[in-house]
Amino acid sequence: MDFDDERPQQQVTGVVIITLPPSDNPSFGKTITAFTLTNDVLPQSLTTQEPDQVLPTTRVVSSPPPSSQSPQLGFSFSGFFSENPRKLLGFLGVSLFALLLYSSCFSSTFVELKNSNDNDDDDKPQSFIFPLYHKLGAADLELKLGRFVDVVDKENLVVSINGGAMETKMVNKLVAANSIVMDSSATILPVRGNVYPDGLYFTYMLLGNPQRRYFLDIDTGSDLTWIQCDAPCSSCAKGANPLYKPTKVNIVASGDSMCMEVQKNQKPQICETCQQCDYEIEYADRSSSLGVLAKDKLHLVNPNGSITNLDVVFGCAYDQQGILLNTLSKTDGILGLSKAKVSLPSQLASKGIINNVVGHCLATDVASGGYMFLGDDFVPNWGMSWVPMLGSPLIEFYHTQLVKINYGSSSLSLGAKDSDKARVVFDSGSSYTYFTKQSYAELVSSLSEVSELGFIQDASDPTLPVCWRAPFPIRTIMDVNKYFKTLTLQFGSKWWIISKKFHIPPEGYLIISKGNACLGILDGNNVHDGSTFILGDISLRGQLVVYDNEKQKIGWGPSGCGKPSRFKSLPFFEG
Repeated sequence: MDFDDERPQQQVTGVVIITLPPSDNPSFGKTITAFTLTNDVLPQSLTTQEPDQVLPTTRVVSSPPPSSQSPQLGFSFSGFFSENPRKLLGFLGVSLFALLLYSSCFSSTFVELKNSNDNDDDDKPQSFIFPLYHKLGAADLELKLGRFVDVVDKENLVVSINGGAMETKMVNKLVAANSIVMDSSATILPVRGNVYPDGLYFTYMLLGNPQRRYFLDIDTGSDLTWIQCDAPCSSCAKGANPLYKPTKVNIVASGDSMCMEVQKNQKPQICETCQQCDYEIEYADRSSSLGVLAKDKLHLVNPNGSITNLDVVFGCAYDQQGILLNTLSKTDGILGLSKAKVSLPSQLASKGIINNVVGHCLATDVASGGYMFLGDDFVPNWGMSWVPMLGSPLIEFYHTQLVKINYGSSSLSLGAKDSDKARVVFDSGSSYTYFTKQSYAELVSSLSEVSELGFIQDASDPTLPVCWRAPFPIRTIMDVNKYFKTLTLQFGSKWWIISKKFHIPPEGYLIISKGNACLGILDGNNVHDGSTFILGDISLRGQLVVYDNEKQKIGWGPSGCGKPSRFKSLPFFEG
């Protein structure tokens, strides 16, 4: 052959790449990829396989052509797991565990919010945020859990609203000292307040035309929202703002459906001359409020800045008795947040404004009160523990079933009628937490172990029944919390691994007073029905607590209770 002969250059029009199967699994067969070179920008490709092989689906790379790799360095997950099904199951199990661990330990409660892109849908229920504030200087222990009671001599009440003179009122006082109380989207309100020395958390609302601002204690244990009212007022505290002044057009008639709701559990009375709906509320702290139902405009600011104006029914309260007269020196009334039809969230839900979901986050930081929301837009997708609500036609409180309680590793008796389970009420209207008599006694006995560490019980401190003087100066709870243990309330099952747990660290049941550490859990023997645990503000701090009336469940999750991450700033009410 003459190597010096010149031959015409042949143009390369295609490239064929043959990929051999892995050496450890030749059954995968060969893969042949053909590239046709044209003047187009993107080359065309055609992939074929050996006809005598049954092969898994392969991905065709059209541009650029794949670089050849040594088959000894390749790794096939499908080949690996097809030969090792146990390893596949193990891999999936480890992955699932890692995901759960990440979501529970490292995810912020507010990172994942439901329906975050639904704000543009004008037809869906809306969401609102309310700020919470601290009460300053009102060092009163508060316990709400209100109920409606009969009002006597209705014909003599608040006749001045209808143009007459104010006549003598006959007010039905407390029935008994130990009366049993137990017989879509969202609105967010900032919250202020603390447990000690101020007593409660409160927010504000804009009401009336022209709109005026009123500060209200947030209370998940009360049905009716009410404001101190100049009807004229018979017994009112000074309050934070001028009294609400109703007109005749604001007064709700006795035949209104809301009036029937308020009076449904009262003794039937016929009042042919009544032109208003009278009510009286008794609270578990032995205070009371008397008034008439009124209706006026509530002004809410939506997250997008638009204003929602709607008529709401509330109480025009002209006669307050008991501790209410002290606590109302900083606020103007109470915001009822229970699941009753007359509560504010239920009224908004009935009008399609929100989905009937209530949430609050009470900050542990004194400088920040937290916030509250109405609706479901700010309910996290994960990081929450959920338990079913207990339902009862006569009970509108948010309560669920407790199966076990521990102080550290020591179990405490539930002390309820049914020794295997007890009821727990979540009550933002109570300053402190209440245990049943037996459970409280066992807790105090367990806490006595701190005496071995130099703590001395100080009976001279009148702040709370149980206080300790430490062998060193106490400035904050952080100085002593390592000497006390965490309380754990267990729900759903006595089996630890599958139960839902509500943890109360020492800062959730201790307060600092006069340099002493005091127990913020009280004996509930004479409160409520005596066999129910009540979780008050002191133990609800540092938790996002959600009451989902749509799905009938209660949820909670740890949180710093700062501004919800959905907003750069809180969408406060206008003004």
